[in-house]
Amino acid sequence: LKAGGVAGVCVDLILFPLDTVKTRLQSPQGFRKAGGFRGIYAGVPSTAIGSFPNAAAFFITYENVKSMLHHGSTSYLTPAAHMVAASLGEVVACLIRVPSEVVKQRAQVSPSSSTLRILSRTLYHEGIQGLYRGYKSTVLREIPFSLVQFPLWESLKDLWSWKQGHVVDSWQSAVCGAFAGGFAAAVTTPLDVAKTRIMLAKAGSSNASGNVLAALGGIWRTQGLSGLFAGVVPRMAAISLGGFIFLGTYEKTRQLLL
Repeated sequence: LKAGGVAGVCVDLILFPLDTVKTRLQSPQGFRKAGGFRGIYAGVPSTAIGSFPNAAAFFITYENVKSMLHHGSTSYLTPAAHMVAASLGEVVACLIRVPSEVVKQRAQVSPSSSTLRILSRTLYHEGIQGLYRGYKSTVLREIPFSLVQFPLWESLKDLWSWKQGHVVDSWQSAVCGAFAGGFAAAVTTPLDVAKTRIMLAKAGSSNASGNVLAALGGIWRTQGLSGLFAGVVPRMAAISLGGFIFLGTYEKTRQLLL
């Protein structure tokens, strides 16, 4: 819990400006109208509050499910165990992450409004359901991401450990995390764009219904392939750096605590 929480806070706060740029590139009104490079830390209070419990919930679920599935399983089923553990971890973590993400992204594209004002406005106009708008699209983004990232991370660590004859150090785990995160970020960018459009959609609009396929279809029709991969460069940069900081900090903190 502590190791996951510390890792989550570190990565979210350090890489917040890149996340803001990515969100504004993906917003329907375009980068400049969404704020450009102004107010690059808009929405950071939401992230600061949500990142510790979100990351802690993920790693508690991930480690426990992985431990249960590893018990008595053969080596060739290990990647499947990592996939299941990571997927269940994301489903649990998204219960905390999505409300934080909704408020954060709306603040990122409205830098003149405070986080508290956006939270109040969302609750007043949409209720609790408004804070969970995009839950399905977030889970549909995070599960494929985790299906790629975590088995790749674990496999790269095992390969590096085998090559050098001892368990990888925390910095080596961080390098593996950076590669795995960047690759997973690239292939799941269209789902991230759809999630952003759903969270930013005005109440009552077609995207506000949360239909991921409809959102992807609308982006494809209006903007084509470039629209589906909007923000791919800052997303890959943020998640590669994020994978390095997040998984490296997690391993180091875990080693220190245990």
